[in-house]
Amino acid sequence: MRSRILVVAASLLVIGLAAAGAEKYIVASDIPWAPFEWASPEGDYLGFDLDVMRCIAVLMGYEIEIRPIAFDSIIPAVQLGEVDIGASGFTITAKREETVDFSNPYWLSNQAVLIRKDSKFKSLDDLFCCGNKIGAQRGTTGADWVQSNLVDKGVDVKLVLYETYPEAVLDLVNGRLAAVIQDEPASQQSLAAYPVLKILDIIETNEYFGFLVAGGDPKGLLPKINEGMLEMGLRYDLSLPVEGQWKVKFRILPDSPWFYLVQAYFGPPLEKVEAAWKSCIGTLYDESLSPEERVYGFAKCLAEKASE
Repeated sequence: MRSRILVVAASLLVIGLAAAGAEKYIVASDIPWAPFEWASPEGDYLGFDLDVMRCIAVLMGYEIEIRPIAFDSIIPAVQLGEVDIGASGFTITAKREETVDFSNPYWLSNQAVLIRKDSKFKSLDDLFCCGNKIGAQRGTTGADWVQSNLVDKGVDVKLVLYETYPEAVLDLVNGRLAAVIQDEPASQQSLAAYPVLKILDIIETNEYFGFLVAGGDPKGLLPKINEGMLEMGLRYDLSLPVEGQWKVKFRILPDSPWFYLVQAYFGPPLEKVEAAWKSCIGTLYDESLSPEERVYGFAKCLAEKASE
């Protein structure tokens, strides 16, 4: 759900264990989509997805390199073996599972409908008519929802596609769109950044996010990712998809790395998270500590300092 970024080699951030001989995997992410992934003014790549990837790498004993790639280019890059893991708020869908394999789900999201506070719209019926322009990022489930549920059914709206969600939101702020449809957590960050916006409604799409790898998992990464999420404190009751829908009830262990990362990234202002991250990231790579101590210490430090 995010963008095309020009990157020079020096901007690639290599993260992971410093142990000699550790395997290194490339994690592709479409960076400007807070709170899941974004770049700080100093050029650090941070966000919930990326720190989960870092923590799992420490726990499982491999290195990662985070590489910014346009959202709709990540799956092709994974298929071609140019990158190893996609970590960018990918919804698990049957269509995507035709070409890539997903980890266990780690997040449940719905689509939020963002509008300006001064707009005339009081309901979705008011909005979804009259040739109104609805913005979404190309290749995302938000764009798919508008196309499948509105455009293809003859509803009189125009879907406007963007390379990034921040571009779409900015056009909404400037009055060039009637609404933007994107995942709810990112929409909350949009509200914090632009007080002129509000959420008109939530479309309950019940989307589960997963990390993705090439079909068949040729490098054996999914067991490591799934085990890493468990070690971080994510628990759930998982059933097989029913009519294409996952049935998952998440449980997060208290006083766990997962618990603290959720606290850190979903609530505090981004500026406070960035400052906390700079202060805490060294703990994750302190080789005087065990991997478990490093991950726990980093996540707890991040949550505490971001909330100060």
